[in-house]
Amino acid sequence: MSASASPILITGASQRVGLYCAERLLDDGHALIATYRSEREGLQRLRAHGALTLQADFSSEAGILAFIAELKTHTDSLRAIVHNASAWLVETPGNEAAVFQQAFNVHMLAPYLINLHCADLLQRSTPADIIHISDDVARKGSAKRPAYCASKAGLDSLTLSFAAKFAPRIKVNGIAPALIMFNPEDDAAYRAKTLEKSALAIEPGPQVIYQSLRYLLENPYVTGTTLTVNGGRHLK
Repeated sequence: MSASASPILITGASQRVGLYCAERLLDDGHALIATYRSEREGLQRLRAHGALTLQADFSSEAGILAFIAELKTHTDSLRAIVHNASAWLVETPGNEAAVFQQAFNVHMLAPYLINLHCADLLQRSTPADIIHISDDVARKGSAKRPAYCASKAGLDSLTLSFAAKFAPRIKVNGIAPALIMFNPEDDAAYRAKTLEKSALAIEPGPQVIYQSLRYLLENPYVTGTTLTVNGGRHLK
């Protein structure tokens, strides 16, 4: 993947898959702007490799617009926007509306406003891409996290809408992962049960998301598509 003078913006890049993809983009020679909600150890590695890191609060319209204004003080063009920021929330009695609002803001309103307000930055780069990181759970729904699931399904819809709106100058695609990597605290019983849910029954690691990201950035003839990266969960 040839590097561009224009930076790639990746949101939610302080840990796990977002951090991995950010580091790989830097390794491949790309200028990078990474957002984070909370300070974490991995951000120091990004800064040491030349990334610009910006704290951002996507839980409110005001926070999203403040981030966009800050971003535009640092760059006048973007090669791509990768919307990876996510809020893994579960509703409990009494906080359902607050959880739904936060999920909507992080997963839908932030990509919506950033795409609209930063389209001019993308149009100064050729090629230019927007990539939404969704979730395979949107395919079937979730009894435990309906707000999270609904907002990720809405993000899939935004992929289609923005692909139509921004063609042919900007390609817009998505990635819908499932079980990419376990958390350190996940015990053996949980891991075994979870692996049984997919046909391939492996924990692939974050590299499969970076491979998907590279494919979408490099292929000039794909837009309005969400890649399912789920190990064959839909086959079980």
